[in-house]
Amino acid sequence: MRDLILGTAGHIDHGKTSLVKALTGIDCDRLPEEKARGITIDIGFAHLELGAVRLGIVDVPGHERFVKNMLAGATGIDLALLVVAADDSVMPQTREHLEILKLLRVRYGLIALTKADLVDETTREVVGLELRELVHGSFLEHAPIVHTSAHTGLGIAELRAALAGLCDTVQQRTGAEWLRLPIDRAFVVQGHGTVVTGSIVSGWVATGDELEWHKGDGTSERVRVRGLNNHGRPVEEVHRGQRAAVNLAGVPHEAVRRGQELARPGYLAASKVVTVRLTVPADGTHAIKHRLPVRLHVGTAEVMATVSLLDCDTVPPGQWGLAQLFLEDPVTVVWGQPFVVRDSSAERTLGGGQVLQPSATKVRRRHTEAIEQIERLWSDAPETRTLATAWFAGFHGFTPDDLVRAAGAEPEQVGPLVSGLISAGKLIPITLAANHTLLVHPDRIAELETRILGTLAVLHADHPLVTNHDRQKVLARLDYVGDEQLLQAVTDRLIRAKKVVGDARRIARADFKPKLSVNQRKLKNKIVDAHTAGGFTPPEPKEFANQAGGNAAALGDIFEVACAEGFLVRITSEFYLSAEAEAEMRRRVTERLTTGPGATVAEIRDLLGTTRKYAVPVCEYLDRIGLTRRAGDLRVLVR
Repeated sequence: MRDLILGTAGHIDHGKTSLVKALTGIDCDRLPEEKARGITIDIGFAHLELGAVRLGIVDVPGHERFVKNMLAGATGIDLALLVVAADDSVMPQTREHLEILKLLRVRYGLIALTKADLVDETTREVVGLELRELVHGSFLEHAPIVHTSAHTGLGIAELRAALAGLCDTVQQRTGAEWLRLPIDRAFVVQGHGTVVTGSIVSGWVATGDELEWHKGDGTSERVRVRGLNNHGRPVEEVHRGQRAAVNLAGVPHEAVRRGQELARPGYLAASKVVTVRLTVPADGTHAIKHRLPVRLHVGTAEVMATVSLLDCDTVPPGQWGLAQLFLEDPVTVVWGQPFVVRDSSAERTLGGGQVLQPSATKVRRRHTEAIEQIERLWSDAPETRTLATAWFAGFHGFTPDDLVRAAGAEPEQVGPLVSGLISAGKLIPITLAANHTLLVHPDRIAELETRILGTLAVLHADHPLVTNHDRQKVLARLDYVGDEQLLQAVTDRLIRAKKVVGDARRIARADFKPKLSVNQRKLKNKIVDAHTAGGFTPPEPKEFANQAGGNAAALGDIFEVACAEGFLVRITSEFYLSAEAEAEMRRRVTERLTTGPGATVAEIRDLLGTTRKYAVPVCEYLDRIGLTRRAGDLRVLVR
């Protein structure tokens, strides 16, 4: 069986509920007030089997006061049944409901002319012409108009046949989609607890699965599926295109409301700012202006929002623009999801569109570069959308799973998509910890590299004699980035690229050379000559204090300059060897330890012809650079 969801649409008292009952035998009016008043107030549900297709039917109210309920019911429908009474013809909610269906990007539908037994043939023909004019240019332009009467049974069989034929043409998305179920109703079943219902818009779920319950306030909670039901029958799993009743374990009924969602854990993220492509219908009567307060209807949620137009001041009828919606309460949406906006007083539908950024940060109006990236999010190419997503992710990057929500990628496409972009150098993987890799746009990495190099340039200018700087203190100047691990990883990239020299403790720009004055240069040469002459028994740095004169405060920096230039090697802060002596030391120790079982500190002292004062730090230095390791009282060569 294929499962599809059919939604009704049309003006109040045009016979939607009666028509559904004639088709299915099910009365969708379940509320006592609906029975008493004879009008549909909230959404109702029925089902119909048509050969190999099982239709879940959502019957919506037609009264203008209940358009928000109609919008909640229209979530996830695959095809629509536009209902128009022959004795009334096209009415205000006929037009509004049709416009909503178009904004929600419904692609398939039929038209039912109800109460056809109450008018003559000429009237039916006139109404038919009015309907053709109404649906011109829409997804219903070529849809058949079936004349029906729920009272006499006229056209009911023909309508079933037309629905069956239409279902054969409906194309559903395929692939390993992740579960989303916007909640439209919740109630308690004695002995079972809380049950929520909704139309499954993507993916599937089975009894016993763990889901994420998004509560509509920015928080979420993991919940377990105790049981599932589809149109009154217990089932082990439900999938896209089905109505589902989900029995949740341990969820209090009073905490559940329409507009919340159930989803695969980690799929959705709540946000109070979304970037959208906003359209005003051509036959609309009101433009959408910058800073206009509106009601956002998305999924089954209704949220007050303020429109911030990014590339214009007004979107007139028949036009579209890029905008951000700043919401009073967070919503959970995905890339490409359709939405509708109505005026703040809930009197008219203003427009709608598609989500481009489900979780956005504020974009400055008319910011050319940002707007160009937003436009790329509307591309048909997943690669283009992925790179735009990476650009907006900034320094924090994103993970492959984020692309399903943020770029509309199919889960099974994410791996090859990311691998291809990495191979092309268009995405850069940054490993922050074990099994934790971020994907970052090359522009963002280049920006961070520039900032790190710029920070070092400032430090080098302020301290021209300091060869290198404390790595931790350098990166602390960039703490506004908000991710120290990322800064460390980018610094390592710069070291590998030889743009920065250093190690885990101290770093410098590779192109930096300490700037010594003439006197400082003379003092440095004296220090180097003295260490060359001293061999393995060099002078201590403090011995040069009297010779330094006015440069005494810079004596430590001058030693570091000599090391940076390759003349000296730092053994400890108070002990340096000439580069020649250090190389000779390593040669002698290597030769001695290659042919013997090891050597004590005293034996290494005698090997170098020095004293214990120098031999102990020399052995510790050799351990530190990885040439030797300590084995009891001996030093042995590291193989």
